[in-house]
Amino acid sequence: MSTFQMYLQLGIEHITDLKGYDHLLFLITLMAVYQIKQWKKILILVTAFTLGHTTSLIIASFDLISIPSKWIEFLIPATICLTALINIFQMKTDTSKGHHIYKYVMSLGFGLIHGLGFSNYLRSLILNEDSMAGPLFSFNLGIEAGQLIIVSAFLILSIISLEIFKVKLREWNLVFSGAGLGISILLMLERFPI
Repeated sequence: MSTFQMYLQLGIEHITDLKGYDHLLFLITLMAVYQIKQWKKILILVTAFTLGHTTSLIIASFDLISIPSKWIEFLIPATICLTALINIFQMKTDTSKGHHIYKYVMSLGFGLIHGLGFSNYLRSLILNEDSMAGPLFSFNLGIEAGQLIIVSAFLILSIISLEIFKVKLREWNLVFSGAGLGISILLMLERFPI
């Protein structure tokens, strides 16, 4: 297996690993308020998250910024908590343009935080590599591939639930955002940096 394939696989495994479910939970909570017909908005939000975490992953991997991992591990569930609260209190099923821009900026910022979490993991893996550029690129590509798997699976589940079984979007949102809220609060309490 080549170095490229190895880091690509590690990126996919890192984002889809159920032990590291906080990143999965963020993506699911982020998408919970949308229907498949709003796929462009979902794409924009996930792209914003990608831009954010790619940027901070690169910056942190080259040691241009250093934030203690205990704070990053606390802030990651805080992003889930805030996203869930916004979803729960969002009354309309179709968001306004201004609200969507706010969510885009929020997703970009939260992506920066999640990227710092990815960088802590990646840095521990590439200590013995001659160059960081190749592993960084393939690891990030793996994370993106993993995100596409998660988003696709969630959208398929959404189509089945909302379109076939006629679950109301508000109930769908409350189930996933409520789960995101509850789990994120527990994670924040567990990871509170004392």
